[in-house]
Amino acid sequence: MSKDAASRRLTRRETHSSRAIPSIVTASLLIAVFLWLTLEAVLWLLKDQPLLASPAQLLEWLIGLPVNTTQAGMVAAGAGLGILALVLLGLALGTGRRQRRALGSERAAVVVDHEVIAAAVSRTARRAAGLAPGQVTTTVGGRSVRVQVRPTSGEPLVVEDIQAAVDGELAAYALERPVRSTVQILNEGAVGQ
Repeated sequence: MSKDAASRRLTRRETHSSRAIPSIVTASLLIAVFLWLTLEAVLWLLKDQPLLASPAQLLEWLIGLPVNTTQAGMVAAGAGLGILALVLLGLALGTGRRQRRALGSERAAVVVDHEVIAAAVSRTARRAAGLAPGQVTTTVGGRSVRVQVRPTSGEPLVVEDIQAAVDGELAAYALERPVRSTVQILNEGAVGQ
């Protein structure tokens, strides 16, 4: 395996969550149910006592279920099964992305948390604007980086300068998936910062 393919594999492993646990739990439950049904069918064929219910008893119970159960109970059971199905479908089809990003590097697979990128971008924006710590907050999302700047009262800020510094910082990271950055200067200023 080439270094490039190994690096891509490691990066993907670190930036995406595993679906192994939900898969194992679901498969284990289904295997247990099917083994129990098989055992009941074999005991019924051998004319032996069932563990819980024979296939004939299960069929009778299933046919009589709508008559013997209240309407609210049927609706609740259906809603519960529907929610379970949606959760399993979401786990199966969801992106499974972790709050991490791969940085461009020739020598190694580099993966950092979104919080690290946010702190670095905040520091860069703070230095570009000449502000004190705590006056800049950054949020890193899936496709965007949002920087909120709280200026010192009475001192105007140039948004373009801060935007250029933020874009330069993000460009230096050579992120695997590009992001769009926005800088917002808040109306409330910080006093005496």
